[in-house]
Amino acid sequence: MNIPSRRQQILYLGLILVVLVLVGRLFWIQVVDSSYKEYARNNAMRYMVQYPSRGEVYDRNGEFLVQSTESYDLMVIPRDVEPFDTVFLAETLGVTVEDIRKALDKARRYSKRRPSMIFKQLPKEVKFKLDERHLVGFYTQYRTSRTYPRKIAGNLLGYINEVDEATIKRDPYYRMGDYIGKSGIEKSYEQYLRGKKGVKVELVDVYGMPKGSYADGRYDTLPVPGEAITCTIDADLQQLAEELMAGKIGSVVAIEPATGEILVMASSPSYDPDKLVGRDLGNNYMELLRNPRHPLFNRAVMSRYPPGSTFKAVTGLIGLEEGVSRPEDYHPCSGGYTVGRGVKCHTHYSPMNLVQATANSCNAYFCYVFRDILDNRQYGGVAKGGFDMWYDYVRSFGFGRKLESDFWDELAGYVPTKEFYDRRYRSRWNSLTVISLAIGQGELGVTPLQLANLGATIANRGYYYIPHVVKKIAGHDSIDTRFYRKNYTKVNPKYFEPIVEGMWEGVNVAGTGGRASVPGLNICGKTGTAQNPNGADHSTFLCFAPRYDPKIVVSVYVEHGGFGGSAAAPIASLLIEQYLTDTIRRPELVRQMKEMTIAYPMYDKRGK
Repeated sequence: MNIPSRRQQILYLGLILVVLVLVGRLFWIQVVDSSYKEYARNNAMRYMVQYPSRGEVYDRNGEFLVQSTESYDLMVIPRDVEPFDTVFLAETLGVTVEDIRKALDKARRYSKRRPSMIFKQLPKEVKFKLDERHLVGFYTQYRTSRTYPRKIAGNLLGYINEVDEATIKRDPYYRMGDYIGKSGIEKSYEQYLRGKKGVKVELVDVYGMPKGSYADGRYDTLPVPGEAITCTIDADLQQLAEELMAGKIGSVVAIEPATGEILVMASSPSYDPDKLVGRDLGNNYMELLRNPRHPLFNRAVMSRYPPGSTFKAVTGLIGLEEGVSRPEDYHPCSGGYTVGRGVKCHTHYSPMNLVQATANSCNAYFCYVFRDILDNRQYGGVAKGGFDMWYDYVRSFGFGRKLESDFWDELAGYVPTKEFYDRRYRSRWNSLTVISLAIGQGELGVTPLQLANLGATIANRGYYYIPHVVKKIAGHDSIDTRFYRKNYTKVNPKYFEPIVEGMWEGVNVAGTGGRASVPGLNICGKTGTAQNPNGADHSTFLCFAPRYDPKIVVSVYVEHGGFGGSAAAPIASLLIEQYLTDTIRRPELVRQMKEMTIAYPMYDKRGK
């Protein structure tokens, strides 16, 4: 018989001691200390997410645009559900018994053990009724929902909704049943508005009734509320813009040129943002989605329109910088530009210089300048470098690319390239082929935001700040630094004065923008009548005021509105008058614009 070595004896002794400790601990838990048995028999731990209040949104003057209100989600743990009064639950929630069954089936398919949200954004009155009945397996969870005191700026503010699976996979912060910004500011500034979730560990009995916090809340974490955001929007001006655009399709964008802050961003038709809140969100969303005039479509940043005659300012500025045009140069107009297929023009005196052509929106004048730009021998003509040179200038004004604003759905618009025309015309084209670009037609496509930015660039005599809709975020010293940088065009500031003079005369002396004149405000403006192959021409107007030290730029675009001075110009001037004087002395014009409605067969026929 082998006698164990000393090392083996020590190992055996150690093993015996470990076994004795474990047995003793089990004896203590199961026989001596009954608290663990009590917990196991009567209680279970429920981990409840504590959702933070979403950050509120104010206008530039501190008025509420978006607030958070108390609401509750009804949660269920399918495994724990016991027979209950389905009729009571359906009546309390305002749904059908069939809706209850479908919701429970969906929750069971997701998980029988994990909580699922089956009805969301319930008022606290409903919560109290449910709490009284103590439905086993059900509980309510505190949330906040959104409310909109002014009922304006639906497309700008955006809405929130339940997160989708793709987002959950992409961002570990989110779980099934969480809410997330789906559009507008709610989406662009989601990381600031959402706050930080907490957790509460709660003891519940076998009936699912809460018995208090686990370990006196030692393992709970408090939610951190979302950060409040101050918008650049002027709520009163925004509301006026939406009222003036009623019955029309288009948009209004107003900018403070000294900062790039957006004062107004109105897309028409709009919608009441409260419609996309609560349990009716889905039905209301589908109703808005089916509307043939597309109220969910933010035309201010997503539409691609021809700029029309507002673009003539860019043509004139490039001509001056390139030295192919001088302010004192005159060009004739015999009902239009008569070379090649020609470009028609409205009746006015002739010949004209740059200031006069700008004020009276002469097509012929800018066609002459445009051809001189492209055919400049310094660049070897249009094919070898003239068009590329023009393209670079246009891009420096912010066209053909995103402005990098704080709107997630901003589009770039379109400026055609030399390669585009080479493909289309098999390299057999010249400046006459693309002459319509001179007056903002042809393949050019711009967003209303880009047009307003052009106005800010002219008002600043050569530079702009990136347009943005957020002025301040609580707890942060500043917003993104890109919004504080000046972005210069390729045109020397000294060349902007003749264009500004022409825009001023066009409104205040004798020109196409006379309906925008307001004595004492020195409004500078440029009308645009953009050709439209699908019906009446689009009406657009770009203006700023006052002429020196400008405070506001307004761009109005009315689809099928006709001549630029008929629909767009009066709306723009009313907004400037309200902003600069805090009153409007033309109530009859306000009434006319509010009552002006335009037929849109191309939209409305689609809905039939």
